[in-house]
Amino acid sequence: MSNVASRSQIHTGSHWGLYDAEVQDGHLMAVKPFAKDPHPTPLITAMPSAVYHESRILRPMVRRGFLEHGPGSDRTGRGVEPFVPVSWDEALDLIAAELMRAKNTYGNEGIYASSGWASAGVFHNAGTQLYRFLNCLGGYVSQVTNYSFGAASVIVPHIVGTMAPVIGPHTAWPTLRDHTRLMVMFGGMAPKNAQVSMGGVGRHKSIDWLAELRQAGVTSVNISPIRSDAADLLEAEWLPIRPNADTALMLGLAHTLVVEGLHDEAFLERYCVGFDKFRAYLLGQVDGQPKNATWAAAITDIPAETIRGLARRMAAVRTMLAVSWSVQRADHGEQPYWTAITLAAMLGQVGLPGGGFGFGYGASSGSGSPRPRMPQLKLPTGENPVKAVIPVARVADMLLHPGAPFAFNGERLTYPDIRLVYWCGCSPFHKVQDLTRLLRD
Repeated sequence: MSNVASRSQIHTGSHWGLYDAEVQDGHLMAVKPFAKDPHPTPLITAMPSAVYHESRILRPMVRRGFLEHGPGSDRTGRGVEPFVPVSWDEALDLIAAELMRAKNTYGNEGIYASSGWASAGVFHNAGTQLYRFLNCLGGYVSQVTNYSFGAASVIVPHIVGTMAPVIGPHTAWPTLRDHTRLMVMFGGMAPKNAQVSMGGVGRHKSIDWLAELRQAGVTSVNISPIRSDAADLLEAEWLPIRPNADTALMLGLAHTLVVEGLHDEAFLERYCVGFDKFRAYLLGQVDGQPKNATWAAAITDIPAETIRGLARRMAAVRTMLAVSWSVQRADHGEQPYWTAITLAAMLGQVGLPGGGFGFGYGASSGSGSPRPRMPQLKLPTGENPVKAVIPVARVADMLLHPGAPFAFNGERLTYPDIRLVYWCGCSPFHKVQDLTRLLRD
C-alpha cells in the first residue's frame, strides 16, 4: 500500500472553507477541497506549511525578565528580551497567579480582555472561551464595535433601528437577480473577500450569484479607486473616485434628485423624519454652498455630468445601493452610511424587492446568500458584572491615558486603569491601527 493510500482523511472546517485533511502518523500531509464546493479557495493549500512553519510557537513562552523577577520588575526589556520556554503546568500557574494578583489588587475593572477570530465554529471560539472564563472570575473590561464595521455598528441602529443592513440578512441574491436593474456599488464588491467568513465557509457561491446578476441584465457600477474591486464577469462600469470621497458623491447625487424633482416626496413624508433639514443643507441654505454635482466633482474627481446622469438612472429603475464595509473605515466613517440610507430613502425604493440599500455585499462569504431564518448557535458566556467598555479601536488610548474622558456613541465615558490584558485568538499588532502608539504602551 502506498503512503498516500494509508493516509486518513478528516473533514475540517475553516474560515477559508471546508477541506479534507490528509493525515499520516499524526502529521498533516496535504489538504483536499470539499468535493461539493464549486469554487474552493486556494488559501486552504497553505494549511500544511502553516502548521509546520518555523515561526509557529509550539509551547508556552515567557519573557525572561518577567520569569526571573516577576510582576512589577523592570519593563525596559519588553520587546527586546528573549522569551523562555516553560512547561504547560508552569504557564498555567503563572497565568492563574497573575489573574488573582490583578483581581485582588485592582479589582476586575483592572482586567481587559479581547480576542480575534482564531478557530471557526461555536465551541472552539477563542473569544467565547475567554469571555466565559473571565466571567467566572468576576468579569473584565470588554470591547464594543469591531474592526470590520465599527462605525456602521454605531450609526446604523440610530437611523433604521437595527443592524440587519450591515450583518444581514441582506436582500438575497435571487431577489437582486429578479428585481434589481441597477446595482450601484460604493467601495466595489471585491470577489477576493468572499473567500473568507468568520464562522467558516461551506460552499463558495458568491461568484455564481454575481454571474447570475449579469446574465439577468443587472447593470453594475463600481465606485472605487480600484477597478478590480468588482469581478470582471460583472462587466461593471468603473467610476474611479478619490478615496474617502463617497459621501460627497452621494450628496451630489442627492442634490440632482432634488433639483430635478426625481426624489420620492411621498415616501419621505410617510416613512422618514428630518428630510427638511437635510434638504436645506443639500441646497446650501445652511452654509451657502449647494452640494451639487459640480461641487461633488471637484472633491471626487468624477465629472459633474456623470454624477447627474447616474442620479437620473438611479431614479428611473429599481436600484440597489450596495456600500462596502471598507468605506466606513475612515475618519468620519459614519457619514457615507448615513448618507447612503438617506439617498435610498429619496429614491423611495426601500422595502421594495431589489431596491433600497445593503452594506457589506461580498465583504465575506455568505453575504446576500439566501438562508433560513433560525437562531444562531452560541455557547453561553455568562454575565459580565463589569460594565465598563471601550471601543475596540481605542486600546492604545486606553493604555496610554487611564482615567481620561472620551466621547462615544453620545456618551462621555472614562478610560479604565488596566493592569492586566488577556488577549487570545490573534495578536493585537495584527489589528490595531497606529502601531507605534501601541508600542509605547
